Amino acid sequence: MVANKVKNSLKERVEKLKEAGVTPCLATILVGDDPSSATYVKMKGNACEKLGIVSKRIHLPATTTTEELLATITELNNDENVNGILLQHPVPEHVDERKAFDTISIEKDVDGVTSFGYGQTALGFGVFPSCTPAAILTIIKEYGIPVQGKHAVVVGRSPILGKPVSALLLNENATVTTCHSYTNNLPDIVKQADIVVAAVGKPNFIKGDWVKEGSVILDAGYNPGNIGDVEYDSCFEKASAITPVPGGVGPVTIAMLLKHTVDSAERTLQSKAENEVVQSN
Repeated sequence: MVANKVKNSLKERVEKLKEAGVTPCLATILVGDDPSSATYVKMKGNACEKLGIVSKRIHLPATTTTEELLATITELNNDENVNGILLQHPVPEHVDERKAFDTISIEKDVDGVTSFGYGQTALGFGVFPSCTPAAILTIIKEYGIPVQGKHAVVVGRSPILGKPVSALLLNENATVTTCHSYTNNLPDIVKQADIVVAAVGKPNFIKGDWVKEGSVILDAGYNPGNIGDVEYDSCFEKASAITPVPGGVGPVTIAMLLKHTVDSAERTLQSKAENEVVQSN
């Protein structure tokens, strides 16, 4: 429902951009032949096309070097018709993924993967936060879930999920505990949470007896077999609200990617208009 609301709000914005001579364009880069990654890229491309957003798909062989990938990203950075760049994670092990992410122009980092973008998000003025954290915050706000003063426990600390969602919740005045594989007494900590964000990448990891009555549970996990990080049935009995897998955070994540691409296109159009005014003066 939230995903559809976000996408429906973008249709008119895309039409206005096209009337002004700008067609939003998202470039997706897939390195190698991982079937799951290929499926994700296809899903994102199809979602773009349904809204009239151009999907520029670049598929590079698994033998691609870091330097070759950086060259491809740089070419897209310099392409005025491209508004957003998404490098599908993971890349082959021999490729320096962090260096590739950080080569993406901050103006086109619609997936929120650059170090610069993370820093902006943490400081509270990021334009394009990582899409799954942005989706989680969107769901929270859409359903009017109180955050200020609440204790949020984030299980997971990845640079594109656990860490940025912790920063976003902190910026919303939650008290945030970020847990990870070295955390002692994890069930006891989770049991203190008003809001639980599961982002650990382990199927059915968080159990119902870990969570307290009335807690809000947001499952950002997606494991083989369409299984989340939360043991849904047992947690459902305790939670006041819970997101399912599939069909919960995932669709909203894609919707946020589309929104960021449209945002970027609008910022590009505005920048062009401002430059034209300056030149005319």
